[in-house]
Amino acid sequence: MADVKVYVTSYCPYCVRAKALLSRKKVAFQEIDVTGDDAQRDWLVETTGRRTVPQIFINNQPVGGCDDLYALDRAGELDKLLSASPG
Repeated sequence: MADVKVYVTSYCPYCVRAKALLSRKKVAFQEIDVTGDDAQRDWLVETTGRRTVPQIFINNQPVGGCDDLYALDRAGELDKLLSASPG
């Protein structure tokens, strides 16, 4: 199973939706709350080019936010990413 990290803030409806999709797929994930953590937010911007949340990483690769996660699922690509072992 893939290593999944979801960077969130304390109240974010898109974060809730992204976590719900992962939960429906029975995927274990690490939730990292970046509310008020400027250093973590700066790291996200440097790493992903985005400041919005959620930011989702699968096997240490950024896959984007909630809409990106749902798009991967619709395209049939999400399950492939989630079944890959961390490399």
